[in-house]
Amino acid sequence: MEVFSKAGDLVLPEGLRAGGYREGRDGVALVEFRGKACGVFTTNKIKAAPVKLTKKILRRGIIEGIIANSGNANAFTGKRGLEDARKMAEIYARLGGLDPSHTAVASTGVIGRYLDMELIERLASRAFDQMDDTVNGFEKAGRAIMTTDTFPKLVSVLEGDLVITGVAKGAGMISPSMATMLAFLFTNARFKPAEMRSLLRKSTDKSFNMVNVDGDTSTNDMVILSASGEIDVPERKFQKMLDMACIELARMMAKDGEGSTKFIEVEVTGAASFNDARRVAKAVTSSNLVKTAIFGGDPNWGRIVAAVGYSKAKVSEEKITLKMEVGGKEYVLVDRGITGNENVYDDLRTTLKKSEDVRIIIDLGMGGRSAVSWGCDLTPEYVRLNAEYTT
Repeated sequence: MEVFSKAGDLVLPEGLRAGGYREGRDGVALVEFRGKACGVFTTNKIKAAPVKLTKKILRRGIIEGIIANSGNANAFTGKRGLEDARKMAEIYARLGGLDPSHTAVASTGVIGRYLDMELIERLASRAFDQMDDTVNGFEKAGRAIMTTDTFPKLVSVLEGDLVITGVAKGAGMISPSMATMLAFLFTNARFKPAEMRSLLRKSTDKSFNMVNVDGDTSTNDMVILSASGEIDVPERKFQKMLDMACIELARMMAKDGEGSTKFIEVEVTGAASFNDARRVAKAVTSSNLVKTAIFGGDPNWGRIVAAVGYSKAKVSEEKITLKMEVGGKEYVLVDRGITGNENVYDDLRTTLKKSEDVRIIIDLGMGGRSAVSWGCDLTPEYVRLNAEYTT
């Protein structure tokens, strides 16, 4: 299996057409792809209008296309918001000859503001004029849904004629309750919607549910998987490919965290259960104290073990081993409950300040289960970006 994340290396499944167009902070992306479909959505009890509409559309198990806008979340907008979401589906359906009841809708941006439907229609029309079946069109769609993202998140996973290609956005308001993030995945595999939903949920648990930028869960989070049904494939093989695609997109979200300067990967091994491994990994990437220490190059590993302790996982102080891999070096900070050599701290501090990637390895010594979570540091630039988000 091969994984590609550069636009020039992507491979699109047959029948996929896409395009996008932006004006300032507002954009519209269009994707045409007819197939069986399923979705996973935000756990936030306040759900945006496009989430409510698309959940209903996906009950039929089929979509023909997706229209997504950036700049306005169409969330907390009541009946008018739902009607505007329906209008978005109708706008794309008229342009592309689609059935609006099979057209998924997604939005991302500022919460609590009504959509400017004239703007949406104008941008959709220009996006439609740029649609094609090339990687260029797919990349334009990815750029059109960016908000505070600095680059479009794109991926292809290939094995023979089988392909899964996806696009995502997400840089802030990202929390491991799925997470603001959108992801759309397309494949030429053949599955029933119920089978796809199970596969997607498993992949989401290993990927998007393991990312943390800032601990916030959006009202608009959405992951859609659509399959054209051309190739039969064993579930286990497809699950592995789907895991790879979702994990690559999740890692890109963490790397592009708002204002971030460092990418953080936390691997937990030796857990008594998979849930315990997940709890510990997510507790560490969720800790603002850990994030700020990493930003400042401070080797304050006590913040990491504190997060392990409050994770609600089964842990024993005497069994914990903690390491950091930074700049090609490995630093043993705790070895089965015994603190390491303090002489390494000066070197670790220097290496941390220079490095963009930080890997934290925690062995709980309680069992044989493991999990990985991804995040980033917390910086003054993150505060600035979010302090000025609507201005």
